Amino acid sequence: MKPIIRVNNLSKRYRIGARRAPYSTLRETLAQRFRSSSKMFSSVDGNGERNLWALSDVSFEVMPGEVVGVIGRNGAGKSTLLKILSRITRPTEGHALLYGRASSLLEVGPGFHAELSGRENIYLNGAILGMKKTEIDRKFDEIVAFAEIENFIETPVKRYSSGMYVRLAFAVAAHLETEIIIIDEVLAVGDAQFQKKCLGKIGDVARSGRTVLFVSHNMAAVEHLCRRGLLLDQGRLAYAGTQTETIARYLATSNTGVEDLRERADRRGSGEVAVIRIEIKDTQGRPLETIASGQDVDIYLHYEAKQGFHHANVIAGLLVSTPLGVPVFLQHNRLTRDGWGDNLPARGAFVCRLRRLPLPASTYHLTYSLMRNEEYLDTLDNAFELNVVAGDFYGSGEVPPATHGCCLVDAEWRLESGTNVHQEAESEAVGGHH
Repeated sequence: MKPIIRVNNLSKRYRIGARRAPYSTLRETLAQRFRSSSKMFSSVDGNGERNLWALSDVSFEVMPGEVVGVIGRNGAGKSTLLKILSRITRPTEGHALLYGRASSLLEVGPGFHAELSGRENIYLNGAILGMKKTEIDRKFDEIVAFAEIENFIETPVKRYSSGMYVRLAFAVAAHLETEIIIIDEVLAVGDAQFQKKCLGKIGDVARSGRTVLFVSHNMAAVEHLCRRGLLLDQGRLAYAGTQTETIARYLATSNTGVEDLRERADRRGSGEVAVIRIEIKDTQGRPLETIASGQDVDIYLHYEAKQGFHHANVIAGLLVSTPLGVPVFLQHNRLTRDGWGDNLPARGAFVCRLRRLPLPASTYHLTYSLMRNEEYLDTLDNAFELNVVAGDFYGSGEVPPATHGCCLVDAEWRLESGTNVHQEAESEAVGGHH
């Protein structure tokens, strides 16, 4: 089968702080070309200009009907890649070929004219995408209903709120009959209910056999909707493969998930055992800077004990709180009845494995404590910051935001018929009467 998207050695350079250079001789031009042939992510040329390579030698293929998640940290080059694929900007080197019509949603209201009405912009946007009027007519009512702007369809879009704008923009991109849909993180503009509606529509589009490129920081959505993933890191393609492995590598792309505590002077306790470093790892031992909801993680409390301290009856505990200081959960080894053997080594790590991390996307503070005989050996408030992104905790692609509660609960629902419930209630009443 022939790929519907083929990207070969794609690079994009932006010049920052550029100033007009004088005309160069042929020798100077050739020398400059030679110097620039070995490119870096960021460099300075002979004119004092800073060259920022937003993309560097990116190559991949997408087959028809695939839904591919494009993930990476801010500044990784995701939006630049989509702008090149959408023909908004041109690459500096390499090329990208799309074998089919593509609709893009990279920002709020792309291709909209502020003075035109919602109706006129639907037809304008469709025409730009190469759609025939009959195709747009067939989808028009569906677009308007999805965007929920029936009462404002004849109003100029310059009077739309940002929510109305993005609803109409997404509706046009998702409903017009193009072979490829390219979607950036613009869905974050909408409210939670609209985001859920959009993700459902993307799922419908995927099942219809159309090709989708989807950029998102919502790992739950990527896990649920996509089967393949592309990981960009500093403008380069760091990994291409299954969405599960791509997400795992994304969470482990930076090994800065370590906090050195040696210089912290606000700790309390006798100091006979002290935590010197905190580290977060996945179950494969890879250091993590970011954690996903529902992910199994190990929290390492690296410690040092003073000479002569070998008592193993140490209680190691963790308290996770919101940024406002509201406790979310407490965990310590006395709860789990885990011990350390007969003697505590002079150096080591207390490791707490948290299974299916029950936290929605947000930032949390971690406080630790080491105790012996109800006395503190070492404790430090807000010793570490946990950065959690939305992971597929429930396997449904949907994770409630932190504003709906600071803890995710593993539960199940069932329906019992009214007749059975009524009979059980009567039986209990009769039994209680006797």
